[in-house]
Amino acid sequence: MKNKNQQTHTSKEFIFQKKNYLFMFIGLAFIVLGFILMSGGGSDDPNVFNPDIFNFRRIRLAPTLVLIGFGIEVYAIMLNPNKKKEN
Repeated sequence: MKNKNQQTHTSKEFIFQKKNYLFMFIGLAFIVLGFILMSGGGSDDPNVFNPDIFNFRRIRLAPTLVLIGFGIEVYAIMLNPNKKKEN
């Protein structure tokens, strides 16, 4: 049994800081924007080919934005905002 003097104080801390969450939301925005740019371009009639599915936006730009977003997410997880610069 613990005495009243020996009580342990547990403080609840978040794993990440505000800076981490900011980068996570920026990365999430890049990912969502990439998927939005990738959508569309289909055809209502399956017998008609729509060449818009092979344009620059869907083939190059959107996947690049998604990959950049995932890179930002990895950076946000690995970022240590408490690290001090040594001079």
